[in-house]
Amino acid sequence: QVQLVESGGDLVQTGGSLRLSCAASRSILSINAIGWHRQAPGKQRELVANIIYGGRTNYADSVKGRFTISTDNAKNTVHLQMNSLKPEDTAVYYCFVGHRGSVYWGQGTKVTVSS
Repeated sequence: QVQLVESGGDLVQTGGSLRLSCAASRSILSINAIGWHRQAPGKQRELVANIIYGGRTNYADSVKGRFTISTDNAKNTVHLQMNSLKPEDTAVYYCFVGHRGSVYWGQGTKVTVSS
């Protein structure tokens, strides 16, 4: 079992920045994947960014060049730095961990970008 606690969601204006954080209850050094999904109202949950075991990162096309995912292994934390935010980034952002065939989710943190 892995417990995940997100923080950092807020209301921000278009063009602004936010940094999301997700603290895991165990070491993230050996997990298979860690990252962020989001779900906008009336839409399906979608991958935003993740880090695969070995360090490879993946980003949704819609956030490339604006969002950066990173980890702090000493604190078992993954961050999502979001710059140049757009109204279409409005969503609940969920942290996830994939490990040994299981996927664990956080409770979500809400990001609202006003136009």
